Amino acid sequence: MKIYFPQWQGSGTGKNIEPGAKAVLDYLGEERFYYIPLSALEAGRQGEKRFSINNYDAITEQLLRFKEILEDKNPETIKTIGGDCGLEIVPVSFLNKKYPNLGVIWFDAHADINRPCDSASCNFHGMPLRTMLGEGEEKMSPLLSSTIKASQIHYVGLRDIDSAEQERITNGNIYAPKELNIKELVDTLNKKEITKLYLHFDFDCLEPTDYDKTYYQVPNGLAIKAAEQCIEMLKKNFEVVGSSVLESITTKREELQPIAKIIKLLMT
Repeated sequence: MKIYFPQWQGSGTGKNIEPGAKAVLDYLGEERFYYIPLSALEAGRQGEKRFSINNYDAITEQLLRFKEILEDKNPETIKTIGGDCGLEIVPVSFLNKKYPNLGVIWFDAHADINRPCDSASCNFHGMPLRTMLGEGEEKMSPLLSSTIKASQIHYVGLRDIDSAEQERITNGNIYAPKELNIKELVDTLNKKEITKLYLHFDFDCLEPTDYDKTYYQVPNGLAIKAAEQCIEMLKKNFEVVGSSVLESITTKREELQPIAKIIKLLMT
């Protein structure tokens, strides 16, 4: 099942994420993407913060809509154009329930594993992994189809980590290498007897001098070519049952050209 879900409210005020997602959708030129409507509740600068999460009501309303659609359609695979990283709690937890041997590959400059009480920004796109671990805001638990384990998380391109996030990564022995080693990643997954993967791809994992049309930019990221090679190797060695492309903000078709292969590898 292919999903278009331009959620931006998890980024706080990043409304440019929504047209950025639409640009990726238009770039692919496919009509088979199922649109998840966004909440009409006020968000952004007029949004309300609840439980230390900005735009809480808008986020939970539309994420529940997403979950109900997946439960109704019961897809075997899910490919999502988004949107901010907070939307991932729905497809990952859904596929994790269906495939108990699921590995989660988190291509991202950021750890996204804060608890609401530890987040300086209170933006939900920095909290999805902690939520999926069952350690986030408990009132969001009904949005999850299952919870994952720390051993299922594997970071690629991670380099901007809050202190509370680093503590959780260290205590959970979460795979978070300083540099990408594709063979080591494949070997690690094989040793864990993981056979199916979810590939989360936030474009800020990339080196900004290669691609800078992202909501956040962090230096010393992945080269585009390295990201392509990693995705290709993961697809070759494992069954990819879910994938996403998230947080690109350009609306210009020509500016998407550098990441065209990544988009096609993950969405087609």
